[in-house]
Amino acid sequence: MKHLSALLLTLMASPALAASGPFFSLYNTNFVVTVAFIGFVALVLYLGVPKMLGKMLDARADGIRVELEEARSLREEAKALLASYEKKQAEVQAQADRIVEAARVEAAAAAEQAKADIKNSVARRMVAAEEQIASAEASAIKDVRDEAIVVAVAAARDIIANQMTAADGNGLIDDAIDQVGTKLH
Repeated sequence: MKHLSALLLTLMASPALAASGPFFSLYNTNFVVTVAFIGFVALVLYLGVPKMLGKMLDARADGIRVELEEARSLREEAKALLASYEKKQAEVQAQADRIVEAARVEAAAAAEQAKADIKNSVARRMVAAEEQIASAEASAIKDVRDEAIVVAVAAARDIIANQMTAADGNGLIDDAIDQVGTKLH
């Protein structure tokens, strides 16, 4: 029915109706053009060109639909992948923050340990220095005493040698021998 009404409308709107002279004559170009047009339309309808065009358009629409579905699925995959990468990036950032914080804590602990080690080292060196000073003082005092003893012995010998006679010397020797004898027995 559609085809028939399309054909009638085509005939009615034909420029052939506007021409002068007998319409159904092969000398009338309008008639020839109208017949050729109707023949062309009939041939196109007979060969099923509208169905072929419809099938081609439907196939193209199906292809576009498939491509859209594929694009949607790719988009969803991309969103999922992006979310995965963002999650991994957040995890890596959190891990990096933990590592930095741990390094900061370790550095602070190492600094405190170094301070304590330096304090201990300084305290040990102070004790060693004080011991060396005390040892040096004791050595100096001993040296002074030894020297004083040597000087006192020398002075006593000189005094005794100048003031003592042979008889006094022999008496002192006898007293010393007696003292040694009583102390040994």
